Amino acid sequence: MQSIIAMLRGVNVGAHNRISMQALRAMCGSLGWQGVQTYVQSGNLVFQSKDRNLPALAKLFDAAFEKAFGFHAPLVLRTAAEMRAVVANNPFARRKGIDPGKFHVFFLTEELSPEARKQLETMRVGAEEVRAASRELYVYFPEGMGRSKLPALMDRVLKKSGTARNWNSVTNLLEMAAKLEDSSG
Repeated sequence: MQSIIAMLRGVNVGAHNRISMQALRAMCGSLGWQGVQTYVQSGNLVFQSKDRNLPALAKLFDAAFEKAFGFHAPLVLRTAAEMRAVVANNPFARRKGIDPGKFHVFFLTEELSPEARKQLETMRVGAEEVRAASRELYVYFPEGMGRSKLPALMDRVLKKSGTARNWNSVTNLLEMAAKLEDSSG
């Protein structure tokens, strides 16, 4: 079985789309997923599945989620191996002074075109920096992401579903997935 990391967009942010992590774990367990664990309250999951078809897993999840919670929340899936590659390919890894709470990875459901990658990397809004990979954007927000105008500009270029996690969350989710793999033999 492979370990999979699931990241929902737009749950438990403000007063809208509130869900319990216990209910989310139970729903995922009902899908036959094993070792389901959540990380923080913002829709991060780690689980194992015999099914290696991530689009099929996402479709199964979407239907069950809407039935259980009454709304749609975009989902991004990555295998533990894919998340290891995200961490290994961090373009800011050698840079000193990067605050992991202000460094985010945007996980996309589809690959970026070369044109979109170039456009995103050349965007300038304050001191933010963008580095694009095929299905991820590495973005450093030295002043924090909360007030930045960059995410809105990025959305205009992306036109793809995705979600962002700060570096601490990325590495913690990978660690959880690795432990799940180790525990299952």
